[in-house]
Amino acid sequence: MANLEETIKDLPDTPGVYLFKSRKDILYIGKATSIRDRVRSYFSSDLRTTRSLLIEKMVEEADSIDFQETDSVLEALILEANLIKKHQPPYNTQEKDSKSFNHVVITDEDYPRLFTVRATELATVYDPDEFKYVFGPYPRGGALKEALRIIRKIFPYRGKKDPVELKGRKSPLKMQIGLVPDFSEVSKREYSNTIQNLRLFFEGRKGKLIKKLEREMKEAAKEKEFEKAEELKRKIFALQHINDVSLIKEENLREEDPENIQRIEAYDIAHMGGGDSAGVMVVIENGFLKKQDYRRFKIRTAKAGSDTGALKEVLSRRLAHDEWQYPNLIVVDGSTAQINVAESILEEYGFKIPVVSVVKDEKHQPRELKGESRFITTYEKEILLANQEAHRFASSYHQNLRRKRMR
Repeated sequence: MANLEETIKDLPDTPGVYLFKSRKDILYIGKATSIRDRVRSYFSSDLRTTRSLLIEKMVEEADSIDFQETDSVLEALILEANLIKKHQPPYNTQEKDSKSFNHVVITDEDYPRLFTVRATELATVYDPDEFKYVFGPYPRGGALKEALRIIRKIFPYRGKKDPVELKGRKSPLKMQIGLVPDFSEVSKREYSNTIQNLRLFFEGRKGKLIKKLEREMKEAAKEKEFEKAEELKRKIFALQHINDVSLIKEENLREEDPENIQRIEAYDIAHMGGGDSAGVMVVIENGFLKKQDYRRFKIRTAKAGSDTGALKEVLSRRLAHDEWQYPNLIVVDGSTAQINVAESILEEYGFKIPVVSVVKDEKHQPRELKGESRFITTYEKEILLANQEAHRFASSYHQNLRRKRMR
């Protein structure tokens, strides 16, 4: 082990994948924002506590460490999954939650859907013939969800429940903000090309994907399809400069740990008789208001006077911003209905963030807190402060909207 620790100083401080080996056998594969820092963490005195007895045993057996650098954390996540699938390292496949590892699947249909499936479901619930492509396994569900949000901004795709035909219904919000293709404007052939781009990316062939897009861009310019050429240019730039700040932040986040809640976001809706509806987000970080992270949302699509509809819209728009740091706890104003709406949106976007609500009395004073008691007990003061501040901020924004309309 002493020899292994000596090699740490020679490891790169860059994103990538590391491989613990015993002779030529690969024992374990992981991904990291910084290969050097992540590998160093395996030699801490409390490894058994922070990781597991299994991982401690793996480190004792290892006699060398290899690595592969990547251009981004997102590509490290993809590479990690492809290498695990190829080599089947024993300490990855023996991890206690390996049966819950996620896979990304693309269905075999005219307008394929892309979504995640757990390993157990892949083996027992689904017919293999349903899928044209299966990628994975991905050990970290939270990181995978973050990755899909980044990828979807470059290559919009149809998710598990997204319709092809709206049949007179209003366009879903995800279609309005460009995360799902509008199939009334995107042909089957064009969407099939998007699926091939996604396949290349998930196979870790970014170089080949960029060359493909460059050929298509030159062809579009030659045919004087300048708008298409410009869109392809933007995709190439996005692939070459992947913004994966949210993945970097997620890597060190310990999910569902009430002692590690650093960021709380509170939401409130304000309107008068359904008019000038306004939604806001306020932030408490490490016990203090973080006003530079506050956000205001003018309600666009929700039915007038519907607090739950407005909350749904606000949360959907907020979660689409993966460049904003995500919270460890969400506070909503209301009761069970508001909690249910928040949790449904979080599930739709693939988050596991706890939600609590503040129930008010007839004088609009806090009467009860709803949600998991462990979060309420530990963070009651912060929850109430966040709710109070959200109400103040929403009221102020609503009044400004009214004044502007009445001028």
